[in-house]
Amino acid sequence: MRAALAGGDVASVIIDPVGRDSASFQLFAEGLVPVIQAAGAAAIIADDSRCAGRVGADGIHLSAGDLRALDEAVGRYSPKLIVGASGFETRHDALEAGERLPDYMFFGRFGGDVADMPHEKNLEMAEWWAEIVELPCIVMAGRSVESVGVAADTGVEFIALSGAVFDKPQEAGAMVARANAIIDSWMESEAA
Repeated sequence: MRAALAGGDVASVIIDPVGRDSASFQLFAEGLVPVIQAAGAAAIIADDSRCAGRVGADGIHLSAGDLRALDEAVGRYSPKLIVGASGFETRHDALEAGERLPDYMFFGRFGGDVADMPHEKNLEMAEWWAEIVELPCIVMAGRSVESVGVAADTGVEFIALSGAVFDKPQEAGAMVARANAIIDSWMESEAA
C-alpha cells in the first residue's frame, strides 16, 4: 500500500471487506487507515460503518444500491464523514441515489475489473452522470493501467484502480505513477 500511495496522486482508498469476517476486516483496516491518511488520501471503509468509526476512517462507502441505507447514512454521518455509494445500475436509480446527496457516486463494482478495459456499461453511466450531474463520480477502470485513458474520456472526476495496481504489488508505485501520467496527458490534450 505504501508503494502505491507513494507513486503519485491518490485521492482516496476504499477498503473492501471481501473475504474477511468483521474482526479480521477491522484488523486489516486498522493497519491500512493510518498509512492511507499519512499519505494525504482519504481512507474509506466499504459497507461497515462501525468499523469506519472504530478505525478513524474518513468515510464510508455503501455498495449495495440500497436507497434507504444511503438516505440513513447521509443523514447520520454527513458531513462528518465522506459518504459514497454504488450499486445503482440504472440511470433512474442513480438519480434517485444522487437526490440523497452522497459525496460521490461510484460506477462499477469492487473486483469488477476482470478485463483489461473498463466495463462498457460503467463507462456509459459515468459519462452520462458527468455530463448532467454536479455530484462527483468515480468510474472503475479496467485491469490494465492503460484503461485509465478510456475512463478519463468519460469526464469523471475520479478513476478507481484495483487489479491494475495491486495484482503485482512490487509494481504498485509504478502503476500509480503511470496512471497519473496518463491522466495528466489526457488533461493537457483536453486543454489544447
